[in-house]
Amino acid sequence: MGTIETIINGNIATLLFFHPSSNSFPSTLLQQLTDEINALSKKDSVSIIILKSAGTGAFCAGASFDELLSVSNYEEGSRFFSGFANVINAMRKCPKLIIGRIHGKAVGGGVGLASSCDYSFATTKSEIKLSEIAIGIGPFVIEPAVSRKIGKMAMTEMTLNPTAWKTSKWAFEKGLFSEVFETIEDLDIRLEEYTKELSSYNPDALLEMKKVLWEGTSHWDSLLYERAAISGRLVLSDFTKNALEKFKK
Repeated sequence: MGTIETIINGNIATLLFFHPSSNSFPSTLLQQLTDEINALSKKDSVSIIILKSAGTGAFCAGASFDELLSVSNYEEGSRFFSGFANVINAMRKCPKLIIGRIHGKAVGGGVGLASSCDYSFATTKSEIKLSEIAIGIGPFVIEPAVSRKIGKMAMTEMTLNPTAWKTSKWAFEKGLFSEVFETIEDLDIRLEEYTKELSSYNPDALLEMKKVLWEGTSHWDSLLYERAAISGRLVLSDFTKNALEKFKK
């Protein structure tokens, strides 16, 4: 089912997620991640959160295909996609700055997670793709977060080319990635330096900056769940069921 681990070093907390299927997310893992973010939000001793995944392969493959295939009714579908809505809303409401360590490829919901970070580090292998439209649904829940970072036109370009990978250079130029490195080792050195310096700043100033960064998103409390309902309906279609089976094989 995967794991979520929190490691606190001084005033920096690292959230590490893992799943054997390319760090994908079943609903239980999404809920655990949401709970951990909410718990760290209330921890006064923490001022910075690093979000990362395990291994050296994919950063995050998005939603669990196995669980998507098991969805049998609208309520189940809507509830599953609401898991990503919960995580994104928890990240935007969190009073701590969230720094993303996007070491490898990100697909679908993984792009949504990267987009919900306040600052992100990546490598030249951190390619991104939104494949949802190819399986009969769409990146509805994560769209507001992705569009906020890269703009509606770039979001459209990704969505309507669901089989094409976008390079880390493209993602950097569009504003999704803040800094890109040749290797994971170089990334980690810079990440440690950056977060150490950032965590030394006035925590009240960091909090106020977080509020500024997410101005105009309060309507996401309802919008993301409306989007989850759309995905919950579409995932029941024969087109999507057949497409998921092909992708799984």
